[in-house]
Amino acid sequence: MFKTLANALKVKEIRKGLLFTFFILIVCRLGAQIPVPGVDTAAVREYLTAALGDTNNILSTFTGGSFEQMSIFALGVTPYITSSIIIQLLTIAIPALEELQKDGEEGRKKLTAITRYVTILLAVIEGLGLAIGFQRSNMMYIKGILGYLVVIITLTTGSAFIMWLGERVTDYGIGNGISIILLINIVSRMPKDFYSLYEMFIKGKDIVHGTIAAVIILSVVLVTIALVVLLQDGVRKIPVQYAQKVQGRRSVGARGSHIPLKVNTSSVIPVIFASSIMSVPAVIVSFFDIKTTGVWSKIIRGLNSNYWFNPAYPWANVGLILYILLVIFFAYFYTAITFNPMEIANNMKKSNGLIPGIRPGKPTQDYLNKILNYIVFIGAVGLIIVAVIPIFFNGVFNASVSFGGTSLIIVVGVIIETIKDIESKMIVRNYSGFLKD
Repeated sequence: MFKTLANALKVKEIRKGLLFTFFILIVCRLGAQIPVPGVDTAAVREYLTAALGDTNNILSTFTGGSFEQMSIFALGVTPYITSSIIIQLLTIAIPALEELQKDGEEGRKKLTAITRYVTILLAVIEGLGLAIGFQRSNMMYIKGILGYLVVIITLTTGSAFIMWLGERVTDYGIGNGISIILLINIVSRMPKDFYSLYEMFIKGKDIVHGTIAAVIILSVVLVTIALVVLLQDGVRKIPVQYAQKVQGRRSVGARGSHIPLKVNTSSVIPVIFASSIMSVPAVIVSFFDIKTTGVWSKIIRGLNSNYWFNPAYPWANVGLILYILLVIFFAYFYTAITFNPMEIANNMKKSNGLIPGIRPGKPTQDYLNKILNYIVFIGAVGLIIVAVIPIFFNGVFNASVSFGGTSLIIVVGVIIETIKDIESKMIVRNYSGFLKD
């Protein structure tokens, strides 16, 4: 990785792209420090932590703390990511969108425009929801309609500006702009988390206990990163053999290939969906100011990950079981709508391709379904382990950190894709230079 970066810095175009990306990231971090006018940020932080639980941690991580501080970039890239997922899902259900997806560059531009409009709509809805919650809880200095407008316009404009910055990085910088902004937001929270762990488990301890604590913390982080890398790089290769064809006097074909099936086919989508579903009851209770007592109070707490693995709240682990089941469900659901074994089997049949030992057509489709069901379960279990590790240490040792499994999966994935983008630019440049010579 470091060798790739060192070589990339020698190339003028890539160096300019890196500097431009760095400048945009500085703008993003500066905007994250400017609060929304008329909002009591300290009260908001307590309100969001109590109302959203683990979802608040995810949103704060994705926005680099902007959501928790309720800055002008509080919504960050989350409306854009949500919009992209919605459009991706709708392309399966709506034929018109599916046609646009297959329509090459022009279709892609139209889908991008639709994604932008949906992003703005989601930002307005989220801003309205937050404004209503803040007004009900007396966390705003500006009352009435003016207060609503200030929050909605500020948050929507901030989200649109972040989206625009991300697109500029994609066009003139390095890597995917939205992913790069998401990466820097996650990484920006890590120094604070490491310092919190230092104060909690190392500072003031004797050398022996402090060293043991440091080794344990470092080991847990490294093991989690190793699991994430394995989960991201894990691929099941299905061998495919293409039959030989005769074209004129030449024989072509008879070549071998493979279908790469990722173990973690749905990335972090199941974790995000599961966390969002789990937070809905608490959000409704907080939004309508509903008083919960007895069993209902325990149910709301049980859905909050802050109480999982906590010896003082053993009944809350029922929420953990529900969370695990939701992650597995969404792993299968998202894979089912984004990966079509029937289409692959038909395309292989048209291209005279077959899996050794498997007949073309329906048997190939059934075989792919069988393999897919197997590896999706393995990927979901790996995803659960990575996601639950920080929750376990938070519940048992009260070690609350933002760089959990979800964040690390995103960080590792973005770094790998960015390095590949840099390498591809260097290869293109080398080919261009060769052709000029």
